[in-house]
Amino acid sequence: SALLLFISIMTMFMSGVVAIFEYDLKKIIALSTLSQLGMMMFSISLGLYELAFFHLLTHALFKALLFLCAGILIHGAGNTQDIRSFGGLSLNFPLVTVCMNLANLSLCGVPFLAGFYSKDLIVELACQYSWGIFVLLMMFICLSLTVLYSVRLTYLSFVGPYGGGTSISVCESDYSLVGPVVILSFTSLVSGPILSWLNFPAPVLIFLPVFLKWGALFFVGVSLLVMLSLQELTYSYKWGAVSKFSSLMWFLPW
Repeated sequence: SALLLFISIMTMFMSGVVAIFEYDLKKIIALSTLSQLGMMMFSISLGLYELAFFHLLTHALFKALLFLCAGILIHGAGNTQDIRSFGGLSLNFPLVTVCMNLANLSLCGVPFLAGFYSKDLIVELACQYSWGIFVLLMMFICLSLTVLYSVRLTYLSFVGPYGGGTSISVCESDYSLVGPVVILSFTSLVSGPILSWLNFPAPVLIFLPVFLKWGALFFVGVSLLVMLSLQELTYSYKWGAVSKFSSLMWFLPW
């Protein structure tokens, strides 16, 4: 279990760092999936099998929503996957923007969305284990990285300056595209408490110090503010070797 714990934490950390310097929309979401798989393996390494399955279910719903929204954006932006050619897409895709941001917030573990119920339980129960400060610190850092690349993706795609690519807004008039997105958005809102009640009918009481109880939300809030203020992270040429090292997935494919 100690080996699985170490591998899962390093997987979460690596995929989070690489996603911050990535520009391919599908790769960012794929790296996000890898990070969440690390989270599930982390839960399993602590013996929390039911929680890992619970996170698998909630993650499947909002990650499916993310991939569908990404497909609509790629289709509407002239088949480009480079988020540098996006920018200001909220004007052309208002509904997809709302749904994709809802999925991103759920991924970050914002309270009362689907991802919050599973991630927060894993984090709080992990805080009860005596693995030491390194494991706890790495876990909170990995939570922060999730927020960092999610906010960066939202900023470059929907809020930031126009990237120069061509975009069309006819996608949102196609109900076969938008229909599943709206349905999955609804599940990203309500699946957390529903699946929580189904999987854990008995209430769970977790005793933690105040600083650990608020630790996850604190790291989410701080990383959100950091990413909004450090806009130079959106342009990787300022980071040189670090960006190249991350974009090559730490040379692991080689």
